[in-house]
Amino acid sequence: MRRTDRLFDLIQILRDGRLHRAGEMAERLGVSVRTIWRDMATLMASGLPVEGERGVGYILRAPITLPPMILTGAELDALRAGVRLVADGPDPALARAARVLATKIASVTPAPPEADADDLFVFTGKETNRATAHVPLLRRAIKARQRLTLTYIDPEGRETHRDIRPLALDLTARVWTLAAWCEQRAGFRSFRVDRIMAIAETEETFPNEPGRSLTDYRALMAGDS
Repeated sequence: MRRTDRLFDLIQILRDGRLHRAGEMAERLGVSVRTIWRDMATLMASGLPVEGERGVGYILRAPITLPPMILTGAELDALRAGVRLVADGPDPALARAARVLATKIASVTPAPPEADADDLFVFTGKETNRATAHVPLLRRAIKARQRLTLTYIDPEGRETHRDIRPLALDLTARVWTLAAWCEQRAGFRSFRVDRIMAIAETEETFPNEPGRSLTDYRALMAGDS
């Protein structure tokens, strides 16, 4: 069990407000008593209202309020990872919002004592850098319903030019994809953002037209799954 998960479980044990001995908690979590001693010292140092000592036991002297959605240690790591990705990204507005969100998360959750600050979620490589560089412009175009012209490298390595209606961005398995209506193909297409070589903005906007909307795209994808 990772330490972040174990600290979370210890908080859940202590929430009943009763005295718990280190041996009891060690048996429940399958670790040594010494490990519990170290973990309890970490929790007390973090500011939680926990009192106790070795040989006596530990008790939570005041109730603590956790977020309505209780997250496991692994889920907290995933949340921190996503926030870090956005905070380090190229969009200034989202980066600022992510840093504020990180502060709020930190105020209601224990920090990961053993985590290396640099190994939570790191994307590297020229493909990733090229993709994230396009994200702010694509987000603006999606919000404004602005037509775009893409210079795109298809899966066969050929350069193509596409006039599109950008509909939505998605990040899956470290790959940014753009859902769009392609004017040339008269159909929905999903473009890998790291294969976009250039984006030309236009002054043309497009309506939320039935049959070419994000709702229609999602219905189509749901039908294919």
